[in-house]
Amino acid sequence: MSRILAPLILIAALLAGWELACKALAVPAYLLPPPSAIWEAFVASWPLLLGSAWATLSTALLALIIASLIACGLALLVSLNGFLEDAVRPIAVTLQVTPLVAIAPLVTIWAGIDHPERAVIGLAAVVAFFPIFSGALSGLKSVDPDLARLFDLYGATPLQRLVRLRLPSAVPALLEGHKVAAGLAVIGAVVAEFVAGSGGAQGLAWRILESYNRLQTAKVFAALFTLALLGVVLHAAMEALERRLLNFWRGR
Repeated sequence: MSRILAPLILIAALLAGWELACKALAVPAYLLPPPSAIWEAFVASWPLLLGSAWATLSTALLALIIASLIACGLALLVSLNGFLEDAVRPIAVTLQVTPLVAIAPLVTIWAGIDHPERAVIGLAAVVAFFPIFSGALSGLKSVDPDLARLFDLYGATPLQRLVRLRLPSAVPALLEGHKVAAGLAVIGAVVAEFVAGSGGAQGLAWRILESYNRLQTAKVFAALFTLALLGVVLHAAMEALERRLLNFWRGR
């Protein structure tokens, strides 16, 4: 209970201090609106924000699926060949540490200037790729030595070792990688919308830019609050899914 109550008390205290400071110092609303004004903007814009949140979420989930298919397939191939791992891993790390905004123009050109939504999905998939690839690869290689010797003792074929030993051993790390990648996919989708544009999708980044251009700062905060809420809900959903799948994997 204290784990929930403590942050709620802190958040309430910060919001109260913020509200009082804005009123006492007469801070202009375009510069820093009070929480009450942000809440009013959130309630008034809720239908639009909900549609934008769905657009951003659907983009992030599609990017996550694409990243998962590519990362898991590549990790499986790499885990079976040491030379291939030495060749692919530095490239994957380089791609991960390269800023998203640096490759956004290239991805936008390749996806087609008239199709910015493709660039957004591609950029979000790039961000989500590495955690899944890293988790899958480390999981496939983290086999219990005793079980490996047991499979050797019974003369298991490479396919049997893969299906009955390596893939089950990779499940925990793979789920953890997907949980991290889900949050990064949302971040990647929003950043990509800022850089490449969202086309007709009108995601949360589009709402933020629209409100910013009109100096409607309260609506900017409302969109940010919606984005944070979306991230929390997605993280909680991924944790619940991970817990359920792990319990099933352990036979509970």
